[in-house]
Amino acid sequence: MGKVNVCLKRSYIIVISLIAMLGALLLAFTLFSHGHFYKEDEIESMLPGLHVMYVLSIITLILTIIGLYGACKEKKWALIMFAVGMILGSLFWITCEIQGLAERPKVTEHLKREYLKLLPLNNASEVVTNNLKAAQIEFQCCGLDQGYLDWGYNIPESCLCTKEPTNPCVAAPRNSSLSEHLVDDQHIMIYKESCLPYIIDHVMMIIDSAMGIILGVTLLWVLSVVLCILILCRLNKKEDIPVVVYSPEAKAGNYSPLTDSVENA
Repeated sequence: MGKVNVCLKRSYIIVISLIAMLGALLLAFTLFSHGHFYKEDEIESMLPGLHVMYVLSIITLILTIIGLYGACKEKKWALIMFAVGMILGSLFWITCEIQGLAERPKVTEHLKREYLKLLPLNNASEVVTNNLKAAQIEFQCCGLDQGYLDWGYNIPESCLCTKEPTNPCVAAPRNSSLSEHLVDDQHIMIYKESCLPYIIDHVMMIIDSAMGIILGVTLLWVLSVVLCILILCRLNKKEDIPVVVYSPEAKAGNYSPLTDSVENA
């Protein structure tokens, strides 16, 4: 059995320690999310995703423990088990990345259809209207598809323009619920643009960030596999042991000429 290079072993331990921390963070986030949404109505639709996250985090922690044991004790079976598991995991992450890239254009259309189902906003639930009002303040917009017209008569105050708006504003209808804010017969300015494009862009930005994180995790897993294989190669390499050859001349020794010289004297 060959000797593993110290730098190689330390690099491997550092990489799988990072993977273990990511697995622990994923498990903690999953537990927190499960507890936070336990009494919410959306928990039923979230359970499959939570179960997948539980499995991924637990398997990751188990594999890293096996990998650390294999590296510290130089056990080939543990390193092989770690390498096989991480290769399968890497293939899973690569598949998710490819599928996400392929489904990305469809996500935009799906989000647009789902948000348009909320119209008219006067009939939307309180949760939906509160979330939309928060989005209107954040993105400086009003309504979903046709601007303030989506609200009908009851235009919320979240549509009011700030003193220095970054998006264009228009005068609100005088027969709207905002007419009570009229001062000296001046126009009340509200945001002109609808919020749906901003909301979709925000969701897609989150999805792209998640895809980037998955890509980083995949590269980290692949790196751990490469380092593990290098360690296995070093362990399988036989050490060069010098061969001892018997020689009659070596038995006689190099002192015979000195003996002869003494006898001649």
